[in-house]
Amino acid sequence: MLTASLSPFEIEAMLLSLKVGIWSTIGLLPIAVTLAWLLARHEFYGKTLVDALLHLPLVLPPVSIGFILLILFGRQGWLGKPLADWLGITVMFKWEGAAIASAVMALPLTVGAIRLSIAAVDRKLEAAARSLGASRLDVFFSVTLPIAFPGLIAGAILGFARSLGEFGATITFVSTIPGETETLPLAMYRALQSPQGDTQALRLTLIAVVIALAALLGANVLNRWATARSGH
Repeated sequence: MLTASLSPFEIEAMLLSLKVGIWSTIGLLPIAVTLAWLLARHEFYGKTLVDALLHLPLVLPPVSIGFILLILFGRQGWLGKPLADWLGITVMFKWEGAAIASAVMALPLTVGAIRLSIAAVDRKLEAAARSLGASRLDVFFSVTLPIAFPGLIAGAILGFARSLGEFGATITFVSTIPGETETLPLAMYRALQSPQGDTQALRLTLIAVVIALAALLGANVLNRWATARSGH
């Protein structure tokens, strides 16, 4: 088995990366679907600004995103302080913070894939459902979302793959703590800082490549299944 040839350090980083990637994807999907639907199907005041803000993680240095998250969710942050004082929730120096950083960095890619898929849905089908008395919400869940489902899968996998490679925002926001926030990219960085750590960094890189390829191949299979099922 693969894990039999890996060191405890490598297994720990791999499992933590999977954990962070899965939970960041689960957390960002509802937000991504909502934003994609609004941007693809509605005109509203400030739409251009929302679109621009959405794409900031793609153009800003990841360290800047991590610093913004630090301001928002730090111990004395705008959101971090109320969460800690009222609910006892803190994300600093925890894997949950790494998941938030990954989700923010992956959001533009996920929204983009889902938005294109929703925009491609024939509006006549939605109009027909509306003419039969369905509400906008009913139309979205019964017509739009099933047809756009392959795009949702693509967006989710893109978000997951992006989470696996997240480094700058994570190390700035939650630092690198073995077993808690040290995902594969951070583990690679630490390995490269040690003498003769190239071999371990290469092994970690190969692990990341295997996981990413498996995710992309799985997405391709799911995409074909969803496309065949929807008849498009």
